[in-house]
Amino acid sequence: MTKILLILIIGLVFEAVGVVFLSAGLKQIGELQQVTVAEISRMVARGAANRNILAGVFFEAIFFGCLIYLLSQRDVSLIWPLTSLGFVVTAIAARFFLHEEISPARWAGVGLIVVGAALVSYSEKAKPKPVELPSTSQTPTAAR
Repeated sequence: MTKILLILIIGLVFEAVGVVFLSAGLKQIGELQQVTVAEISRMVARGAANRNILAGVFFEAIFFGCLIYLLSQRDVSLIWPLTSLGFVVTAIAARFFLHEEISPARWAGVGLIVVGAALVSYSEKAKPKPVELPSTSQTPTAAR
């Protein structure tokens, strides 16, 4: 479980970094002024050329790779709820790197996420371990 948690934490850090870059990049390219094909195309082109957005997509792809690995190793009912801890890491990153003000109510919500993740993690520890059956391989017997 230690290896799984380590990969999860590394993945969540990459996710938080990716979200911070994406947010910064989206603020740089501005808002969509009107919903037309030309305006959407212009915004997509600006986004595709923005270094922050490209870095954000890169870091999110690394997170996705970690997530794929984790889901291949453990139950989705364990891994997916634990990815909610990404909200904690992202809130901290937004506070320190984007200088966002986070209200006490939001921090309380982040605290509830931590409690929920702890319950999910505890349920994995409390899950009955599969019983290992003794090996059925038999030693060759002498011919009679």
